[in-house]
Amino acid sequence: MSIDPRAGKPASNEDLVDIPALISAYYSLKPDASIVSERVTFGTSGHRGKAFKKSFNEAHILAVTQATCEYRKKEGIDGPLYIGKDSHALSTPAQITAIEVLAANNIPTLIAEENGYTATPQVSFAILEHNKNGGAQADGIIITPSHNPPEDGGFKYNPPNGGPADVDATSWIENRANEILIEGVDSVARVSYDEALKSDAIETFDYVTPYVEALVKVVDMDAIVKSGIHIGVDPLGGASVAVYEKINEIYGLNMDIVNPYIDPTFSFMTLDHDGKIRMDCSSPYAMASLVALKDKYDIAFGNDADSDRHGIVTPTGGLMNPNHYLSVAIGYLFGGHRPNWNKGLKIGKTLVSSGMIDRVAEDIDAEVMEVPVGFKWFVDGLHEGTLGFGGEESAGASFLRFDGSVWSTDKDGIILNLLAAEIWAKMGKSPSIIYAEMEEKFGRSYYKRVDAPATVEQKAAIKAIDPAKLSLSTLAGEAVEDILTHAKGNGAAIGGLKVVSKNGWFAMRPSGTEDIYKIYAESFISQEHLELILEEAQALVASLLD
Repeated sequence: MSIDPRAGKPASNEDLVDIPALISAYYSLKPDASIVSERVTFGTSGHRGKAFKKSFNEAHILAVTQATCEYRKKEGIDGPLYIGKDSHALSTPAQITAIEVLAANNIPTLIAEENGYTATPQVSFAILEHNKNGGAQADGIIITPSHNPPEDGGFKYNPPNGGPADVDATSWIENRANEILIEGVDSVARVSYDEALKSDAIETFDYVTPYVEALVKVVDMDAIVKSGIHIGVDPLGGASVAVYEKINEIYGLNMDIVNPYIDPTFSFMTLDHDGKIRMDCSSPYAMASLVALKDKYDIAFGNDADSDRHGIVTPTGGLMNPNHYLSVAIGYLFGGHRPNWNKGLKIGKTLVSSGMIDRVAEDIDAEVMEVPVGFKWFVDGLHEGTLGFGGEESAGASFLRFDGSVWSTDKDGIILNLLAAEIWAKMGKSPSIIYAEMEEKFGRSYYKRVDAPATVEQKAAIKAIDPAKLSLSTLAGEAVEDILTHAKGNGAAIGGLKVVSKNGWFAMRPSGTEDIYKIYAESFISQEHLELILEEAQALVASLLD
């Protein structure tokens, strides 16, 4: 992956999206459902697209919201629908469109007070809090493209279990939405926004206060306060700004919000690895402004626009690699700091997450459940209380409350950030120092991800790999121990391939939202060994795509 020469440098005026033109494109450009790229397509994180490319426009939101209403009716879901939006420019018009459809369908809908922004974990939390009391079941919609560039839009559906919808739900909604696009969106039930707000169906809701007040049930806020550690937080212009302000108000942390500003162009960002504005709190380039302040704070952290991802900055380690922090968080939580958790709780990890997690888990006698990419695979385990923790290498995770009950079934970057402060407060040292100690004990991990362009046909070829037809007996000089097309933890299809040896592995899979394929690799021997693994993986891909 080549690094743009401006990566990590402040965005310039030329990098900023034209917001009026973007909003105009949302309303004026009409998608053609006969073109694959202009249809509704649910990947691992809902439907995402660009108004300028006719993949995220008013017609898409009319169709997908109507399809969601029909799905609710089919499934007998008749409780309130919690809807939230992040601070991307397209999220506000998309929420307006969705509200017009929800009101016309007489769906009891709860929107944020004062047209505010709502983090993904707050919607999951609100759904679960409502549903634990029984009665009519609630679900939710989150309008966000997560950490994607400012011109992008996104739409996610969370069913009554509070987490990302599984493929059965998303496939039904996607197919029905595209039927509506083909038929014409004039058939969609809709009222004006003014009528919707005046209707009995739409009510305002405080997403912030109940969530913040309940944080004491999942993170040791008292230990953080007593420690007096100096914390810096950068919400990266996202939905967590109000959350951190409320945290300071309620708990009185020694915490500075270094960037409390909302700007739909995200002009305050530093550019990501490819020279684009991207609110990726796991990227040292996107987080360069906060990383530059690392010596000012005992610990610092950031979130992406919808706050489902976390990024941890320490004076000694800079921005922690997400795999490193996941390993530390798991070792801490399962290593005696949640004494009321059941002994048999499992650790959820995606198959492209670091093998360090497996080594830590073995040391503390905890079982790992390895699943395909996508947080949806952790939802049932977190909801039922059989998974204590579920995490992805892309810096998304959640974990149970102190009493072992569910907190959120979607990624929660806010509690992962606060956990880093708890770890510092309780252990007297930063997570990066603890990870360095792990490497001394378990060996050093060398990890890398490589992205490459791929056509629809090439992506399909990667998905269809038959391991029986592969002549792979060694990987970078070591005997191959496993060739997997289905995850060990739940038997679900990977959508690609994973090859494992004693001290290394690689996995390849096509992206669900971009025209690329991804190769992930790790070595516990050396950087040279890692590069050899990647060479062999890329050669295999080349042979498949010839």
